[in-house]
Amino acid sequence: MNILELLSAKEIDTSIALTRLLVALVAGGLIGAEREMRRQVAGLRTHILISIGSCLLMMLSIWMPQTIALDKGDPGRIAAQVVSGIGFLGAGAFIKIGNNVKGMTTAASLWVVAAIGLTIGAGMWRSSLIALGLVLFALALLEPLERKIFPAERFKYVSIWFAESTMDRKMVYKVLCDHGIKIQSVDASMDIGKGSTKLTYLAKIPIALNIESLFKELRKIGDVEKVKIEENL
Repeated sequence: MNILELLSAKEIDTSIALTRLLVALVAGGLIGAEREMRRQVAGLRTHILISIGSCLLMMLSIWMPQTIALDKGDPGRIAAQVVSGIGFLGAGAFIKIGNNVKGMTTAASLWVVAAIGLTIGAGMWRSSLIALGLVLFALALLEPLERKIFPAERFKYVSIWFAESTMDRKMVYKVLCDHGIKIQSVDASMDIGKGSTKLTYLAKIPIALNIESLFKELRKIGDVEKVKIEENL
């Protein structure tokens, strides 16, 4: 039997199992290598293990009814458990930094590599290879286009302290918007004793923000005592 016949065969034997596991290793390795190059928490080995494991479980689902003569067995039951179980592993790829969450794409890649492993194990090698190509295209080739269309931004707090109780809020808003800062919400507080005022904005801030220019323009608005940009309050 050639490799295509081994990948498509309905009966599971040692040579078929070995071929499918090796293909699953390569598929998971390609996606994992892309994640590894971007220094993600789940990299090469994690994706390989998930792909091989899901492939093995899919073959087990097919093998059990054939061998034990479970005519009413459902080969999809183990696959369904893999799909739901991989969500817990994907949750471990999330990293929360302040108001920002990193690892969404890596968690999605863990989920899809499990699906690829399952399809390889089931003998749907054509579908799995198409999916592999599309996943690599989305991960590696779409990122430059995504960054061009959607500039990199992060949620941060912008706090501005004024030495006086009155300030030109419209001017503050204009300066922030002129620097590409997208305001989501604003809080204001005043120190009755000192007569000072603090404005705190939750905003999307461009990674390439010109901080020096922003601070310079804010100082022109009024008696600004302090300006702070941070992930957490």
